[in-house]
Amino acid sequence: MNFAQLLFPDFSLILCGYLVCRYTALNRTVWQQVEALTYYFLFPVLLFQSIVKSPLDLGAASSLIAAGVLTGLAGIALSYSLPHLPWLGRRIDVRDHAASAQVAFRFNSFIALALAERVAGPQGLLLVAVLIGVCVPLFNVAAVWPMARHAQRGFLSELLRNPLIVGTASGLAANLLGFSIPAWLEPTVSRIGAASLALGLMAAGAGMQFGSLAQGKTLMVAVLAIRHFILPLAAFGLARLFRLDPAQTAVLLAFSALPTASSAYVLASRMGYNGPYVAGLVTLSTLLGLLSLPFALGVLG
Repeated sequence: MNFAQLLFPDFSLILCGYLVCRYTALNRTVWQQVEALTYYFLFPVLLFQSIVKSPLDLGAASSLIAAGVLTGLAGIALSYSLPHLPWLGRRIDVRDHAASAQVAFRFNSFIALALAERVAGPQGLLLVAVLIGVCVPLFNVAAVWPMARHAQRGFLSELLRNPLIVGTASGLAANLLGFSIPAWLEPTVSRIGAASLALGLMAAGAGMQFGSLAQGKTLMVAVLAIRHFILPLAAFGLARLFRLDPAQTAVLLAFSALPTASSAYVLASRMGYNGPYVAGLVTLSTLLGLLSLPFALGVLG
């Protein structure tokens, strides 16, 4: 499987956003409005559609769900613990950590959906839909919590106003209730979803400043090591512990090694944190996915 070919479209869109913002009249003023459009409308529609369009069989995938949730919880626990480690904590800016901790456990659901069928056939797509439906709300809550706390904002109010959580939770509820998007509406919703992916990645590139990464190298190495090395190892152990079948194992390993969510940058930026730093982490994570996916699926698998 050519992982470079799979990840190249995402990285090329980030690069396009960076070049357009730096070398054309479409500067940061323009891209700030694009970020708002993507965050408040396009991404929620895409998340709702991704979850609603595939029937969820929670009972049949209970072991996979447990393994996926535990893998994510391991990433959350490790990323939250970084400022409290005596040999790391004093080298980490607390505010940058609040914004970038999400990079260690969130995942790019668009790449997940694209990869699933290749690694596990049609069943893989359904299994990934289950993981997305269960894990995205949990991971988004974990992403919002430290930023809301450090910004001294009400945590519950931030969750209720977070469009990514609203879109995902409503999609999960609609799926379990048997709701489906009407056929006449599907083309419109699909095009909105496609626009969200392209504009979200380009917005991440437009806000990218690699210079900001130089100020937080320790934090950068720590969160990316969790995302691309420790979590695949944890998934490998959990797959053995839960005795997952080959298709479930392949999906879990791919899930654990995915690049981080491209919306991590949008979330950090819209909540008033160091968006360029998180955008740099998203870009590096996309590159590291070229290594962690073969490691998880080839070496561990």
